[in-house]
Amino acid sequence: MSRHTLSVLVENKPAVLVRIAGLFSRRGFNIDSLAVGPTEHQEISRMTIVVNCDEHPLEQVTKQLNKLVNVLKIVELEQEQAVQRELLLIKVRADTESRSKVLETVQLFRAKVVDVALDAVTVEATGNRDKLDALIRVLEPFGIKELVQSGMVAVGRGGRSITDRALRPVERSA
Repeated sequence: MSRHTLSVLVENKPAVLVRIAGLFSRRGFNIDSLAVGPTEHQEISRMTIVVNCDEHPLEQVTKQLNKLVNVLKIVELEQEQAVQRELLLIKVRADTESRSKVLETVQLFRAKVVDVALDAVTVEATGNRDKLDALIRVLEPFGIKELVQSGMVAVGRGGRSITDRALRPVERSA
């Protein structure tokens, strides 16, 4: 099995996410990461979906996704040809004894402190999964009080945009 990142442009309408997630579920795929948000065009949303599966079953799911009325375009983003980022918010114990070491670690990873309490700091970090996993490992000895991680968002490198052709009206038979 290998990791695949799909960038899916969809119409910004209710229940589209449910239909797409249901299609993956019916095929027995577990979605590792899912991020959905608006694009530069308010009528289009972008879904970034990360799945672990073999090439052949993924091809079948992609073909079925293309049949959904609300799906405008699907592109598989190769890791080396895309910019990929996740967001991590992590609340770490930081009493007077350990606070300076925690802050030093945060700087080392180019993360930033977004909240400070007497006994904890909340850190925001962005990056690829490896960087965020490394930050978590280094902060674990201090004591992680809470952690939340977004799904991956990704965009292809270079000047081309996948939304360019997706805006053209598509003729669909009734």
